[in-house]
Amino acid sequence: MKHLLLIEDNNEIRENTAEILELAGYKVRTAENGKVGVELALQEKPDLIICDIMMPVLDGYGVLHLLNKNTELTGIPFIFLTAKAERTDFRKGMEMGADDYITKPFTDIELLNAVESRLKKTELLSKNYGSDAEGMQLFLNDFNGKNALKELTTDRNINHYKKKQVLLC
Repeated sequence: MKHLLLIEDNNEIRENTAEILELAGYKVRTAENGKVGVELALQEKPDLIICDIMMPVLDGYGVLHLLNKNTELTGIPFIFLTAKAERTDFRKGMEMGADDYITKPFTDIELLNAVESRLKKTELLSKNYGSDAEGMQLFLNDFNGKNALKELTTDRNINHYKKKQVLLC
């Protein structure tokens, strides 16, 4: 069972979000502010942290900064859960090292998909594949084998450009 830490100052949102995660089979610890959240993370290293940005005592940016400074806690997937939906807020969070950014209001499916994808990514990155044929076969199996590239291109729009055409981004 995966252990999650939910840091949220709003009692109702904290309880509802924790309930959604517990119903999905996760063990959830909760904290009412960033300071308590960092203390809980140090006591019991969670598999993933979900954190609000605007909180009293220590905000979400401060939490992420402290986690990144602590060698025991670096690498824990970190998801911001916030009402701050401006592009600059999103960029700041991602530049600081957040793995995902969910804006309020959110659906339970949106939350669970973000949690599951972050945990799966962490699990895949932590695997050590051998440099022999068996290691390569395990790698291909984990990443859906030869069909992985096909899945990336399925149902995608293809843009065609002329030679020396100027593109503005």
